[in-house]
Amino acid sequence: MIRISSIDVFPLRLPLKQNFRISQGTVGAVSAGAPHVYVRVAGDNGAEGWGEARPSPRWSYETPESVCSAVANYLRPALLGQRADDLAVVHRIMNRELAGSLHPGQPIAKAAVDTALHDLIARSYGLPVAALWQSGSAHPVRLSYLISTDSPEEAARKARQAVAAGYAGVDVKLGLSPARDLDIVAAVKHEAPNVFFRADANQAYSLTQAIRLAKGLERLGVDVLEQPLPASQLHAHAELRRKTSIPIALDESVWSPSGVLEALRIEACDTIVIKLTKMGGLRGAKLCGEIARESGLGLLGGGLTESKLGLLASAHLFRYLELTEPADLNGPMFLKDDAVEGEWPIRGGEVVLPEGPGLGCRISEDKLRKYAADAV
Repeated sequence: MIRISSIDVFPLRLPLKQNFRISQGTVGAVSAGAPHVYVRVAGDNGAEGWGEARPSPRWSYETPESVCSAVANYLRPALLGQRADDLAVVHRIMNRELAGSLHPGQPIAKAAVDTALHDLIARSYGLPVAALWQSGSAHPVRLSYLISTDSPEEAARKARQAVAAGYAGVDVKLGLSPARDLDIVAAVKHEAPNVFFRADANQAYSLTQAIRLAKGLERLGVDVLEQPLPASQLHAHAELRRKTSIPIALDESVWSPSGVLEALRIEACDTIVIKLTKMGGLRGAKLCGEIARESGLGLLGGGLTESKLGLLASAHLFRYLELTEPADLNGPMFLKDDAVEGEWPIRGGEVVLPEGPGLGCRISEDKLRKYAADAV
């Protein structure tokens, strides 16, 4: 039995290599860096585990300030002394302290705690995280290359880079300049004709606009259209499915296992996007993936420009779920550095999972200090 002895919060501002925009606005800028929050959970056995939150108000209601407050002022007091290895009880406590309504309560903050606990438990037993799920899968975790620009010429250049680096897919952000969307898609398709093509709109369109766009994407050979409509419009997504042959994937619409079931009932999508950060951590994302898979839905993996810490946690999960399509774990394309020792674990467009217990990450105390940000 392992009990939680301490929970520490480390707000960070990590340096970016390039700006990152989606249809809702800027997610990270080189001039300001990217907000990340690391969480360390220690057990009374001397072991510790690490988790990560990557909040952005452009993507959800959680901010760096709300994540730090949620963990330090609400989750930590409630969890100290609780069993670290009873994740069902831990999540009941977290959901009691930060209750949900139509949306889960602070899932990004909870995800950092949940991931740290998985890391702590696995390290305590000398096992990789996936062994906690009785899985020894060696399924490769292939990656897609994210392209976010309103310039067809720049999109073509990035597509060439993706092919040269061995990526098996591209994830093209749409809605930055809607009038140029089809030109951008055509430019990427010309340079990368044989990779999996994921077009992600991040809620940019109305139903009428999405139907018109989908017809163009059909002609260009896009493989999946992700989150074209506002998150709350499940019935409109179901209507769009009836009017296009392109599979529709839901991301921002689905944050929990109950959200997967609701999308199934309404027949709102063909595919669910699994992100451990939005789904409250590894426990919730694993259940979402299992429900979707057993119900016949497709699975796509995604992230929120997490550092190596979050990327490896996601990769462990995606290998367990045996995702067949390339996952959008795009931290390496945007982050210049983070607080994890070592290089990005990417080779030939695949994640190379480290050997050893837990997530396989070593956190640098020097870099925690170097990139420390104020928690407001």
